Amino acid sequence: MSRRELLLLRWIRIRRGVWSLFFLLFMFSIHSAIHSVWAMGSRVPAVGTPAEDFRLVDLEGKQQSLSQYRGKVVLVNFWATWCKPCTTEMPAMQAAYDKLKDKGFVVLAVNELENEARVREHIKQYGHTFPVLMDGDNKVANQFGVVGLPVSVFIDDKGVVQEYVKGGLLTEEKIVQTFHRIQSGKPL
Repeated sequence: MSRRELLLLRWIRIRRGVWSLFFLLFMFSIHSAIHSVWAMGSRVPAVGTPAEDFRLVDLEGKQQSLSQYRGKVVLVNFWATWCKPCTTEMPAMQAAYDKLKDKGFVVLAVNELENEARVREHIKQYGHTFPVLMDGDNKVANQFGVVGLPVSVFIDDKGVVQEYVKGGLLTEEKIVQTFHRIQSGKPL
């Protein structure tokens, strides 16, 4: 093989390697973008550990954060309008909220990936008055290890996770009992 043919062959290999590298980088960036939006359940917060703070906008356009409710027992509920179990448990959440909000109880209903107009219509139709936060990029759901809906996380007045409920329907009685147990400092 001549020197020219060897140089040409080397140039083709280098070019092929560069294109392969670009392709791999492109595929990695696509995977990362998809994973950050659609991957659910990055990590489930362990009971007894501090809940990681977050900031989301509510339906009134105001920024809300978990830390602004320090000193209160917070129920963070992940839901969607298309989720039948979610919409089934929301009246119980509303009843418990109405009963306990003056005693230091807050419900933060975090909607995942839905259109704000659809969420607003749903909330208005059912008359819910607790704060509804929009998680349009799914970051907070990922932060709380959400896999499937609904997921409810009870957080005490110090910001510590006290209970993590996956898929189970919350009843008013369950919410009220959990609130009183958390307030009294009794372990799960």
